[in-house]
Amino acid sequence: MNKQGILVCGSGIAGLATALGLARKGFNVELLGPPPPRPPLGADDYHPRVYAISQSSRDLLESLGVWQMMETRRVTPVEAMEVHGDAAGMVMLHAWQASQEALAWIVESGEMERVLQQAIQVYGLRWWQEKFTHLEGRVACTENGRRLPFDLLVGADGARSPVRSSAGIFHDSRPYGDSGVVAHLDAELPHQNIAVQWCTGDSILALLPMPDTANGHQVSMVWSLPEHAANELMAMEPEARAAFLETRLAAATGGRMGRLKLRSKPFAFTLFLERSGMVGPGIALVSDAAHRVHPLAGQGLNLGLGDVQELLRILADKESYRSVGDERVLNRYRRARAQPILAMSVATDGLHRLFASQAAPVVALRNLGMQAVDRLPMIKRFLIGGAAG
Repeated sequence: MNKQGILVCGSGIAGLATALGLARKGFNVELLGPPPPRPPLGADDYHPRVYAISQSSRDLLESLGVWQMMETRRVTPVEAMEVHGDAAGMVMLHAWQASQEALAWIVESGEMERVLQQAIQVYGLRWWQEKFTHLEGRVACTENGRRLPFDLLVGADGARSPVRSSAGIFHDSRPYGDSGVVAHLDAELPHQNIAVQWCTGDSILALLPMPDTANGHQVSMVWSLPEHAANELMAMEPEARAAFLETRLAAATGGRMGRLKLRSKPFAFTLFLERSGMVGPGIALVSDAAHRVHPLAGQGLNLGLGDVQELLRILADKESYRSVGDERVLNRYRRARAQPILAMSVATDGLHRLFASQAAPVVALRNLGMQAVDRLPMIKRFLIGGAAG
């Protein structure tokens, strides 16, 4: 058993997965942070936030023993993805084109948190369910006046990370001027386990396959809109908003899934491109505390779980004479994550800029490019492999 103390700050998916992974590798680890709220759900109720889990992220969750604990009826495989441009451009990706079972799996955030919390309890990890406030050297202080010493502090405490701020770790943030609006919809036509995305110039709309309900077929909507348009939508009265969304969705999708009706309360969140220094003295950041990318590729959580996977590997492989908070060990983690994070940031930001431009030559070229990609099996396999992690 490794007796060096590791404190994981943050009780969302990334924090829970980090703490569980460290415990399974024999590290002395504690968890800090209030548990995420989990309201009771009926059989046909679903958490508002869902994620497209890549093969690499699924492998991590399987290695932690929690993938198998999720209710299979709440996990939906994405067998194909259909991406529409704003003219005649279209790309269709099928899992079989890369000999894969699925391109991704749609899972609710609350379902992943549920099984991770259960596994944490089984392992008997000490969980301080209070808020971190600041650092005093290598001591984490909480709102209740508790002082928790550590050799390594993992900041998994979200985009506004108090750990990152208190440690003075470099952080750069650029707002896109857009908001993401999420909600679940009743669909008239079956989704056939296909995720569909429309890039319309001023917005990017994705419909993700979800389990059927008593009302019929269901999809989850993730719609990136200009911030002013999202604010106007969210300010509407519920009945007017539902009617407005139904009309806008019909126009945007061309009836691809038939009539679409709002079945859950919508939520909106502001979109940013963010990066950080990743590490500080005795501190490593993971997931949203370390970086954020545009959600158009649905890779934000997968990128964060990639951080978790790499940090677990590097700590497990470090020399026995080095501390878990050794600067050289943490710099190995920072270097290992630099290329994947940069590549995803450049790709998602570049795609956002490409589809945001309304210049006629750009519109023509991007749709011609999509048509070309749709005819090239090798490029499709490359894209599918990249999405799998």
